[in-house]
Amino acid sequence: MPDSIRQLFGFILVAICWGSTNPLIKKGSAGLEKVSERYPQGGLQKWFAEIKYLLTKWQYLVPLVINLSGSIVYYYTLGKSDMSLAVPITNSLTFIFSLLTGLLLGESIGGRDAWLGMGLVIVGVVICVGGK
Repeated sequence: MPDSIRQLFGFILVAICWGSTNPLIKKGSAGLEKVSERYPQGGLQKWFAEIKYLLTKWQYLVPLVINLSGSIVYYYTLGKSDMSLAVPITNSLTFIFSLLTGLLLGESIGGRDAWLGMGLVIVGVVICVGGK
C-alpha cells in the first residue's frame, strides 16, 4: 500500500477516534452539573468531586480512552506525513464524524447547512489530497 494511502487512512482513523467520541464524551458526562452544584464555593473539594464522578462513569471513560488513542495515532501519522495535509484533513473530518455521531445519538445537527458544510469539507479534503 502506498505511503500516501496509508497516511490518509491514518488521518481518517484519527478523525473517527476524535470526532465520534466528542458527542459520546458529552453524553457520558451528563449529570456533572449536579455534582458541581453541591460545591458553590468551588475549590479543590469541587474539583475532586467532579473528577471522582467522571472517573467512575464508564460512559465517559471509554470514549475518552478512544479519543486519547486517536491522539497517539495522530502523532505517529504526523511524523510520517506532510503537515500541510495532516492538520486540515484530520480537523475537517473530525467535524464530520462529530456531526454524524451526534445525529446517531438523536442530537440536532443544524439541518441543511450542516449537510452543505459536510459536503464542502469533503470537497476540500479531496482537493487537498489530489493536489499533493
